[in-house]
Amino acid sequence: MSETRDMNALGDDEFRAEIREWVEANYPEELRFFPRRILMDECRDWYHKLSEKGWLCPVWPKEYGGMGLDPGKFIIYTEEFERHGVARMPDQGIVMVGPLLIKYGTEKQKEHFLANIHAGNHIWCQGYSEPNAGSDLASLRTSAVLEGDEYVVNGQKIWTSLAHDASWIYMLVRTDKDAAKPQEGISFLLCDLKTPGITIRTIPNIRGEEEFCEVFLDNVRVPKENLVGEPNRGWTMAKALLGFERIFVGNPRMCSYALNRLRLLAESLDAFTDAAFTARYNKHRLDVHDLAASFERYAGILKSGGEIGSDVSFLKIWATETYQRITEEMVELAGDLGSYRDDLLLGNNKVDVMNQFLGSRPSTIYGGSNEIQRNILAKQVLGL
Repeated sequence: MSETRDMNALGDDEFRAEIREWVEANYPEELRFFPRRILMDECRDWYHKLSEKGWLCPVWPKEYGGMGLDPGKFIIYTEEFERHGVARMPDQGIVMVGPLLIKYGTEKQKEHFLANIHAGNHIWCQGYSEPNAGSDLASLRTSAVLEGDEYVVNGQKIWTSLAHDASWIYMLVRTDKDAAKPQEGISFLLCDLKTPGITIRTIPNIRGEEEFCEVFLDNVRVPKENLVGEPNRGWTMAKALLGFERIFVGNPRMCSYALNRLRLLAESLDAFTDAAFTARYNKHRLDVHDLAASFERYAGILKSGGEIGSDVSFLKIWATETYQRITEEMVELAGDLGSYRDDLLLGNNKVDVMNQFLGSRPSTIYGGSNEIQRNILAKQVLGL
């Protein structure tokens, strides 16, 4: 039965206990601590369970079928999912598209697309980066020319995570090639991936898994009604989504998971008897606590309807570099065993040391490289 209560009214301990009890009772055992990005067909039943419970979209407002959680409750929610080893589902619709449409979409778009996200009918991927337009996103060249009631789209997107598992793509396209500034003349389109003219080619990641994709668009016809916001004003929404993405990447979830795995590894190897290791572990633990506090502050700004500023880049840097430091500590602690790709079986614990390390490597690149984030902080926050 779908959730109707205001769960923010619960005490933190009561809320945590309820989330923990339900997740432990309902999450499939075979999907715990899944070693790679999970595909929709592998987690569809779990997706529907969350949707039926009303827990699929924790931060969406309740009027749109979300839980409406405040930042503190959302952190508890993610901590409990992480503690139990719940895999990250294909969630671009939940994390990115939904909040964007709630803020900028028409009522017709909200009614149609939000319902299909809840139902699991639309699985989304992000069409932002292009060859020669990654961190310098404003230089994108994929074009969309209005012909009657349709945009005709031509171009290429790259590093499109799980596009081969998605059914829809949200993308930035250039609708005015003569705009005075590169940020101008960009529009925001929603496109069904079954549309003729779309070709998807997978790209293996560092672990040899098919996670990324190239998406080729050859005279793809997209209904004009799938434009979000005004023509040539997509950069405003792009920045909003990048803010959502940097907050999402800055979620303490990845770091909390890695810290938990480091703790299990250390307990199995009796490493807490080493004062030097214990000091390093406590530093990592405090870094994760600091990250959670910062995340709660930024999430609170969004929750209250405020705008996220350029300083959110700090959150992305802190989260991804903390994640890398923790996974490096895991490999160092595991010694020779740290080079094995398979999970390490240490007593009653199973720890995915090398998978965590490899998974942390691209985190400082995607979502806008950390070098770019430091430039943003230097120019737009510090005025250097």
